[in-house]
Amino acid sequence: MARPVVDELLREYRAKRDFSKTAEPDDRPAPKAAGEGLAFVVQKHDATRLHYDFRLEWAGVLKSWAVTRGPSYDPAEKRLAVRTEDHPLAYGAFEGTIPENEYGGGTVMLWDRGTWEPVGDFDQGLEEGKIVFRLDGERLKGEWTLVRMKPRAKEKRENWLMIKHREEGFTPPRGDVLNRFTKSVASGRTMAQIAKGGRGLAKSDLTAKRPAGGLTGKADKRGKAAGTKALPLPRWREVQLATLVADAPEGGEWLAEMKYDGYRALIAVAGEKARIYTRNGLDWTGKFPGIAAAAAALGVGSALIDGEIVAVDRNGKTDFSTLQKSIKAGGKDLFCFVFDLLELHGKDLTRLPLIERKSKLEALIGAGREPLLLSTHVLGKAEEVFRQVCSAGHEGIVAKRADDPYISGRGRSWLKIKCTKRQEFIVGGYAPSDKRGRTVRSLLIGVMEDGELAYKGRVGAFEGDTLGEVEDLVGSLERKTSPFVSVPREMARGAVWLKPELVVEVDMAEFTADGVVRHGVVRGIRGDKPAKDVVLEIPRETAMQHETRDIFAGVKLSSPQKVLFEEQGVTKADLAAHYERVARRILPHVERRLLSLVRCPDGEGGQCFFQKHDSRGFPDELKRMEIEESDGKRDNYLYAEDLSALIAGVQMGTLEFHIWGSRIDDIEKPDRLVFDLDPDEGLGFADVRDAAFDLRDRLEKIGLKTVPLVTGGKGVHVVAPIAPRVEWPQVKEFAKGFAKMLEEEAPDRYVANMSKAKRKGRIFVDYLRNERGSTAICPYSTRRRKGAPVATPVSWDELKDLEAANSFHIADMEQRLTQADPWKEADGWRQSITKAMMAKVADG
Repeated sequence: MARPVVDELLREYRAKRDFSKTAEPDDRPAPKAAGEGLAFVVQKHDATRLHYDFRLEWAGVLKSWAVTRGPSYDPAEKRLAVRTEDHPLAYGAFEGTIPENEYGGGTVMLWDRGTWEPVGDFDQGLEEGKIVFRLDGERLKGEWTLVRMKPRAKEKRENWLMIKHREEGFTPPRGDVLNRFTKSVASGRTMAQIAKGGRGLAKSDLTAKRPAGGLTGKADKRGKAAGTKALPLPRWREVQLATLVADAPEGGEWLAEMKYDGYRALIAVAGEKARIYTRNGLDWTGKFPGIAAAAAALGVGSALIDGEIVAVDRNGKTDFSTLQKSIKAGGKDLFCFVFDLLELHGKDLTRLPLIERKSKLEALIGAGREPLLLSTHVLGKAEEVFRQVCSAGHEGIVAKRADDPYISGRGRSWLKIKCTKRQEFIVGGYAPSDKRGRTVRSLLIGVMEDGELAYKGRVGAFEGDTLGEVEDLVGSLERKTSPFVSVPREMARGAVWLKPELVVEVDMAEFTADGVVRHGVVRGIRGDKPAKDVVLEIPRETAMQHETRDIFAGVKLSSPQKVLFEEQGVTKADLAAHYERVARRILPHVERRLLSLVRCPDGEGGQCFFQKHDSRGFPDELKRMEIEESDGKRDNYLYAEDLSALIAGVQMGTLEFHIWGSRIDDIEKPDRLVFDLDPDEGLGFADVRDAAFDLRDRLEKIGLKTVPLVTGGKGVHVVAPIAPRVEWPQVKEFAKGFAKMLEEEAPDRYVANMSKAKRKGRIFVDYLRNERGSTAICPYSTRRRKGAPVATPVSWDELKDLEAANSFHIADMEQRLTQADPWKEADGWRQSITKAMMAKVADG
């Protein structure tokens, strides 16, 4: 469609909106890939009254109707659809809030989207008042019609009726589709979550002046909080850290904040007292007296606030070198951008979603007053914010999952994306200078790799006063030998070696093919980070990329874009890609074992069932084996020989794979022993974790080494690989005896009876996984639970630091697979249940 025609069609749209105030897209055309069909969207819109905006792409714009009660699959329901102005194609991706006093003010959700095709001549139908069309959306499908009603006298608006056609063989979704689907197809958020996330970026956001280096604006001064009760100062705790990734994540579940170039700080406040701690727990209150005073002036009973202390250079950007100069000058001209609230009035907030914690933080300090400033965010537009921040010359952004809790340590819930390459390094030596008055010509730098210092090159450029600061320190760090694993001979010649304790921050162009820094500049000394924590930051992939293929391991998926985990938007194709990704890890556990499947044809939120036996319709990739059951009857079971079998299971709507403890080659002799620790509802994961270690130690005393599996639910499996020498009855007898022994020795902690009533306050040691016909969740299988968690093998050391049994999700697997297999050591174990072990358990 020619641009002048589109401009004319969008005249009314433009006239109704002030794009400096609203984040709605302007009238620029959206790019469209070759071969795409005509698009349609349905946007749930809570304005003056709640309604659903139905939009069809035609003639370069979106033809639009406001369906007051929303679409219905019931052909008897004729829903009023009021024709509205044409919208630009880019509006089809809009989700957010429109400012209250603007046209259409309120919350907008992308409720459905897909493609459509006209049945008959659309232009003629639009003119004559009857349009027939077919929808292929994520929620609306089939044939529909819009029929224009005869206008009443003096009626200006154009009223239509939206009606679903009756179609032979078409089965609509169960129940009211509007009540069933209450979350965005794009971001997985509810209307309330979208409203909390804010309106997004308008043009005024790109031009308005900000406090130096931030995305926030100054707030009015706030008085001291009245009526607050003084409490003890909150204790320091380990901060949450971001993982470096290559690209900004997509999706409405991510919020984007500015990445500041400063010192991470935890501010503990109680009444008129305040302490400032570094990320490693050092008390640096004396370095930042102005910020501590401002925090104390909040007058809050108690709070623990997370933020970044910064200084601003002459260009209005946060700058680490400027920060160090300001600290030397007594802490003048410093700011602290605060972005998280961990405690308030003695209450731990870390379990709350981030978006709620930020809301409470804003209520506490408003937009802030210098030197405390609120670090604002933009929800659902991380890529756009990243481009904006980089073009303005800033360091980058941090993208955070809006609904996640605060978890200490580095993880995938927070991602950092940098505009430039910057890395912390350990100084292991220096090349001496031959210039008068100068000690250091260049620094020899490295990072920790496998517990050793790996050489990463030389840096001879220094910003500001950094060279002088380095030279003041190197004399006290000299040693006789090189701390590096190895250094090129030409670089080691004449070098002065140093104890590997000094950490510097370096800007660089890139790493060379040899893995050393190219064009590096030392920007400052990092006194807040110990050398042992300095490792090479390699950008990981961002959040899970949605798959568009329909063939995996030779198996063709029907409806590959069907959503199986609605909250995360995980499709059937995404699930197949997960098993393809983890194939080398999962196949050794699942191959040639009989399977039980948890099938959910309508996804995690729909009706599911547990299937043990073969039934008609299963693809041939899933193999069959006839087994005699305990009642003497024979039935066909399914098993897998390769990846294609798992993909065939996904095709049949399988969300969980459960495996027998024996392989079909020796079906009567199990090769794994599993104790499932299932806690009472009143117990936390820490109780389960401690119990797992207790079982590990007890079993090792008997003679069995074990590995742990976090199940993706609430519990932990303690797994002992065994040689298939003992048959099922003896294995079950041993497992039962061990569980009974635990119950007898620690009756307040364990119970061996599965009765819920007897489990009160205790952990059920489920030994029943160890009998013929019983199954346990397969390692690396997804679970039918919110969040698409994955049952994940971990090491015992790793288990110590985990906060939940559902810590790992589909999107985490790619990074996890780059690490060593935590169960690798068990491959060499040769252990079995012996008569001596049986006797120990029997004797208690």
